[in-house]
Amino acid sequence: TLLELGPLLGLTAASTMLPPERVNVAGSMTLKEVAALLWAKSAVTRLYNTYCEAVFFAFPEYRIQPPWEHALKAKKDLCGRQVREVELIQKHDRMTVLSQFLLNVGLYYALPGYYPSATDMVAPWYERALRLLGNHYVLSFGMYWMHRSLHVVPQLWEHIHSYHHWARHPLSRNTYQDHWLDNFMNAIVGHCWAQVLCPLDRGTFWFSHIFRIFESLEKHSGVSCYFNVAHSLQRWLPFAQMPHHHDWHHEGHKGCNYTFCALGGVWDCIFGTRKAGRAAELRPEHTTRYDKSQGQKAGRAKSLLDTPPVSLLPVLGVGALVVAKLARK
Repeated sequence: TLLELGPLLGLTAASTMLPPERVNVAGSMTLKEVAALLWAKSAVTRLYNTYCEAVFFAFPEYRIQPPWEHALKAKKDLCGRQVREVELIQKHDRMTVLSQFLLNVGLYYALPGYYPSATDMVAPWYERALRLLGNHYVLSFGMYWMHRSLHVVPQLWEHIHSYHHWARHPLSRNTYQDHWLDNFMNAIVGHCWAQVLCPLDRGTFWFSHIFRIFESLEKHSGVSCYFNVAHSLQRWLPFAQMPHHHDWHHEGHKGCNYTFCALGGVWDCIFGTRKAGRAAELRPEHTTRYDKSQGQKAGRAKSLLDTPPVSLLPVLGVGALVVAKLARK
């Protein structure tokens, strides 16, 4: 907490005390608003994490995994991690706080307009809604292939993404408990690239970042029900998922070569990696209409898309589009 407070207080002080012409970037929101956004994201993450865990402990009937799966059979934490794993994750938590802060501030100065200005013209509501939807599908596409590559490429799995999967029985507290490079790459491939390719205005930019926090915490929350605000709001989308899909992904550990999608779920369906998980054990109203056809069997057949070079190609392709668009500017 102190490590997070220090940079945020420093940024707030700089944005308040220094002359605006020295710290603000033309065509972007003010540095003071960037600081406000980072404060808001930090507060929302903490408050919504508390909400998700309160739901988990107060309503055991909505849990995805049965209680005995969380029982402590050895010297592990509630999420199934060894003591040494928790200690290593704590070190990466600190590195994540610092690297994310530097990335957020670096983007403000490196990419003018990345943080939309309050003076930009606002389009009609339906155009803003369509652009938000497009932005989220671009974000989801990049993160889908980044996530899939982290499972497919042996070095990326062993040295980076496996840290996150030490939590076999995830709770919302595990959402950002990864190797710091995992969080760093997700931030670039996700929000950063999506904002370059399909830019949002100031209002939808704020909404997107807050909504994404809700969605990320929920899919690690260990419960799948109407208490999942973000997932309930997007259930109308084609092939939308609920938290039990991602929870099943964590249960599978290294063999969990399915359910990689962030936001929505359409890419898992298109590329054949969707799994219903424990949907059959949940209340029907808390599952999706596509779950019955998926089955519960773990794993799936491998394909050419599961070879390391091929799995990285879509990520590199999206990155190339970002570079090309920035070069034109």
